[in-house]
Amino acid sequence: MSATPRTAAPTPLAGPGPGEAAAGIPALDDLAGDWMPAARLAHLPSLRNQWGQGHVNADLTSLSWLAFPPYSGGYHTGVLRIDGTPLAAERLRWSPWGVERAAALGTLAVHTEVRMGYERSRLLWRITLRNTSADPVRARLEQELLAMFAHHETDWGWLYGTPWNHGHHHDFHATERLRSEVLADRPRQVQTLPHGERWLRLGSPRVPGIQRDEDAAPMLLESELPDHSTPDAGRVREPGAPCLVDGLEVRRPDGTVTAVGGEGGAWTVRPGTDLRVGTAALGAGDVLALRLRVDQGAAHGVVIRHGNHPDSATIGLDRGRLFLRIGGEQVVTTSPLSTGRWHRIELRLGDAGARLDVDGTERARTRPWWEDQRWTARVEDGALCVADSRSPARSAYAFAEPPDALTASGARGLARWDVRLEPGQTRVLEFVLDIGSSREETRSAALAVAGGFGDGFTRVAERWRATWRHAFTPGNPEFSGHLPTLHTDDADLARTYYLGALLAVYMRNTRVSRTGPVFLTGGPRLGPTTTFFWDQSEFARTAAMLEPRGLRAWLLAALAQPYDHCHSFDTYNLLPVGNHYAANDHALFRTVASYVTVTGDTGLLSEHAGDRSVLEHLRAMAFRPRERRARYADGVLADLGSDAWELLECVPNYRDAVTSFNAGYAGMLRSLGTLLRSLGEDAAAAEAEAEGAELARAVLGQYAGDGRWRISHPQGTDVIGHCLDFVLVAADMTEDLTPAHREEMVGFVARRLLDGDWMRALDPRDPVAPFSDRPDHGAAGAFAAWPGATAYGLCRLGRPDLAAGILRRAHRTTSGALWGQAMEVTADGTYRVAERGVSNRESVAAVAVTEAVLAGLFGVAAEALRPGGASVENGFGRLTGIRVAGRDLTGPGA
Repeated sequence: MSATPRTAAPTPLAGPGPGEAAAGIPALDDLAGDWMPAARLAHLPSLRNQWGQGHVNADLTSLSWLAFPPYSGGYHTGVLRIDGTPLAAERLRWSPWGVERAAALGTLAVHTEVRMGYERSRLLWRITLRNTSADPVRARLEQELLAMFAHHETDWGWLYGTPWNHGHHHDFHATERLRSEVLADRPRQVQTLPHGERWLRLGSPRVPGIQRDEDAAPMLLESELPDHSTPDAGRVREPGAPCLVDGLEVRRPDGTVTAVGGEGGAWTVRPGTDLRVGTAALGAGDVLALRLRVDQGAAHGVVIRHGNHPDSATIGLDRGRLFLRIGGEQVVTTSPLSTGRWHRIELRLGDAGARLDVDGTERARTRPWWEDQRWTARVEDGALCVADSRSPARSAYAFAEPPDALTASGARGLARWDVRLEPGQTRVLEFVLDIGSSREETRSAALAVAGGFGDGFTRVAERWRATWRHAFTPGNPEFSGHLPTLHTDDADLARTYYLGALLAVYMRNTRVSRTGPVFLTGGPRLGPTTTFFWDQSEFARTAAMLEPRGLRAWLLAALAQPYDHCHSFDTYNLLPVGNHYAANDHALFRTVASYVTVTGDTGLLSEHAGDRSVLEHLRAMAFRPRERRARYADGVLADLGSDAWELLECVPNYRDAVTSFNAGYAGMLRSLGTLLRSLGEDAAAAEAEAEGAELARAVLGQYAGDGRWRISHPQGTDVIGHCLDFVLVAADMTEDLTPAHREEMVGFVARRLLDGDWMRALDPRDPVAPFSDRPDHGAAGAFAAWPGATAYGLCRLGRPDLAAGILRRAHRTTSGALWGQAMEVTADGTYRVAERGVSNRESVAAVAVTEAVLAGLFGVAAEALRPGGASVENGFGRLTGIRVAGRDLTGPGA
């Protein structure tokens, strides 16, 4: 059964006027980013509202990776060309309600801004032109209008489905090539040009992920990621086509010919064949050639595939007819191959697309992606309406001022303005895109918004400002809770605290989930409905303060998932996503504990999630080490498994009996003991506490000195310097550590991990560092949550001064917006949001910096299931509006 999206009623404005600070919180305008030179950004800004997400591109107007579930967009929204030239954005500025881009063409200054309608599947663009010279300027502006949207009730995983002319699937590389192509003078079919060296595989291809070609490939974001889709995605493994293949070769434009698989190689392909025969890179002008013999009519399946990626060039047979599938396109020959004889097959690649020749004759070629293969654009009463032939999705563009010409051809519209500007004169052009399932409704809505464009454009920012104020207002009409207000003279600490709070507000979605408001994990190239258990736990106390009802509902949905087999879930259809994470038990336990501590809602523990109560889930998770005892390492530590994808993914030796999650289990057992004792189960409490103490002693036995910890494997041990060991030992085993332990752990973090305005997850001198080149969990930077979690650990070890230092500097790394999944160190030693691989532009886990201020520097709800010990005022400032366990800690009666 598919989910019914939650439709939120517009929230009335309340509180101070737009842009004013309320009750000591900074104005939202002051938290917007500064103008950033494009050259300083690795990852361009995102665009979000309460329903969807998207990514700006390198030009001045286009967007990619748009999703307003149940609507997802493919390709991009169209490029602005001035006198035939697309301008690259020279500067960009992010704000919660939109993204601005600016560039110049001679003396013509161009400024654009795009916003998402508040709680709408809608986009609004404003283009401002200004003549900076003393002479008149003439220019022809042509804005492409593309709306390749589909309505889809399924396939909303981390790798969610996007629409292509042929099919519906997540295709990372093809979409990214189209994004980079927006600066070309004319559109081309670059999505059909493969990316990089890949294996040529005969027969049945595996279901691909983003780029994962081989299980044994290096663990880099650039080279692999599994198929993190939902069970309803419907992706199946195709059979191999029964045939014979030989003469496989690649011909280059310079005449060079390279045989693949050795001279004279010949292969038999059957339905179950999965055979790698050699590697090749294919580019424009290259030809992939082979000889093919089919001995049975109506043969079906894959003959050969270039790699194991969604965009891979694939040649196969469909009832005896050859087909070519590549980059979201598919073409099929009109007649079947003759059986019983050899045919010469050639795949020819070029900027204009891909072509399939049989015995020297062209038999099929791809068509331009913007033609009317799937979507059709029509001009209707001053609007451009776009219809999807494969789903109910309908879209409409409308204009505040009619263009001088509005035309449609295939799937693409084109709006043209012929502009003359006198010296110093400014001209403003505005248009809107509305997405829905009714041609008439989207057209009418787009026309209505365009007719009052200025008011609607302004209202988006006003609604965001009101939402921001509500986030700190008790009894507000928008959130089920509120966040504490930090009063401090430390401007840097305050900025980090409030930017973390803004990230939580920014990632909150009110429509995607049937459970209510949820905090999405990241994106926008991934997961418009997905929440990871681990990421949610990194700011569990903050989430419980801001959105307690939403978090409660999320917990019941999360615990009903098979969390011993997945790392996250699709909140739209409540389906599991991806492989198991070893962090899941600790993450879910910690989130439940934080929720109960903050809200005092012990009634949650008796609620059922799946086949057991929440309390029974907590027991099962805390006692998990019983069933995972390592047969090595004295038989006490829990073995977390040998699959690195279940732990840190990119650190190949971080597996088996790791210190971090064993320390986490020790903390869980003790917290469970405290809870059971409060429920009168003294015997069960004593049992949990005893096992926790035994596990803690075993963890301490893994200490290698100098702040580092051992990993035990069946074949021996490794010593590693990773921040995750510090984070969980400091948080969950504080009282077990001697003064020497504490001093050495703090010293290791300060000397080897903290770096400038951010930190490194892994000591760069660690022997495994060269094999872990990822900017989230390796030595090239650190994941969004690690500075906040490290700061909390430092507070637990008695060094709030060092913690405050991390938090004061963290805001400087946001690259003009908010924190991403991975923050990478640059050549000049500064940090920025990384783009390489499949890193997210935003990661909700970075709200850990706000959590570190609340729970670390001020001790609010710092001990799981035991409120108390909080300070509302200390040397770092003062908190107001703290509500924990039903009590206002800063109000009357506190």
